[in-house]
Amino acid sequence: MFYHFLFPLAEYHTIFNVFQYITFRTIYAAVTSLVLSFVLWPYLIRKLKVLKVEDVVRTDGPPTHACKEGTPTMGGAIILLVVLISVVLWGNFSNSFVWLLLFVTVAMGVIGFIDDLKKVRQRNKKGLSGRVKFGSQLIVALCVAVFLYAAGFDTVVTIPFFKYAGFDMGFLYIPFVMLVIVGTSNAVNLTDGLDGLAIGPMIISMATYMLLAYITGHVKIASYLQIIHVSSAAEITVFAGAIVGASLGFLWFNTYPAQVFMGDVGSLSLGGALGTIAVMTKQEALLLIVGGIFVVEALSVMFQVGSFKLTGKRVFAMAPIHHHYELKGWAEPKIIVRFWIISIILALIAVSTLKLR
Repeated sequence: MFYHFLFPLAEYHTIFNVFQYITFRTIYAAVTSLVLSFVLWPYLIRKLKVLKVEDVVRTDGPPTHACKEGTPTMGGAIILLVVLISVVLWGNFSNSFVWLLLFVTVAMGVIGFIDDLKKVRQRNKKGLSGRVKFGSQLIVALCVAVFLYAAGFDTVVTIPFFKYAGFDMGFLYIPFVMLVIVGTSNAVNLTDGLDGLAIGPMIISMATYMLLAYITGHVKIASYLQIIHVSSAAEITVFAGAIVGASLGFLWFNTYPAQVFMGDVGSLSLGGALGTIAVMTKQEALLLIVGGIFVVEALSVMFQVGSFKLTGKRVFAMAPIHHHYELKGWAEPKIIVRFWIISIILALIAVSTLKLR
């Protein structure tokens, strides 16, 4: 809104020139999200309690989670609202990537919202069936993949740490994009099991891709670093900044002991947005490093299920892996903070790949 209505006024006064700069709009998109979060959350948490929108604890989960029963949930809907307001105010809507990100984030959020609503109403953790939930996510990801492919988006996938290593996937890029988006969405969802565990790495990962989006969209920097330049990618920085600000605001109330949970409406939408940004910035493979925590959490579930089906034995005491450490006696805050530290280290390694090639 500000870009479209205020930047044209630069013709009359140079002060309005600031609205053309992506760095300026990114900073204030983040600040707007953060301020809105601090203003809205105290009221909304009380409202969620009154409406009985409360979390249902898994009966087969760690016994220490019994005290979490009744904590307000579906807070991810508020994260989405804050992000949307911030993007509307500071985004450039002539950029197709902004519209595509809005579509993915909202669509994944709707899937998560329906899933959460069923859990709250039925007072159990079943929600949507796996087939419906996964199928809906695939449809959303397919729309994005087909749009990018039809628009002539670069189908080359680069390999971190190697300067000229990459391969053109051609038509196979469509299922690859679907894998990245749906995989990331579900990986973040699986990580969301402890207070602040998912939102911490999400902030770190999104901030990393905020930097990568700016670099990818800047022709001179991209050329200097010898990475693929995507002219429309720079505007993604503003969107990522809005998510970082909203996530920081949510973390203030979600940190241990949590006053509110994001629910699937938050984890699926934020994960979907992260995966989509990784695709748009042509840093798909780097997501394995940046989002390493999410990858490990997802793999722990896959290994657990696979091992039990094949051998009847479990690899971990409980999956996802954060529950394994809980049952091993680690205090919840210790698991959370250590996962955050690992996420920071992985983000630094990921950024270093821009030069270590």
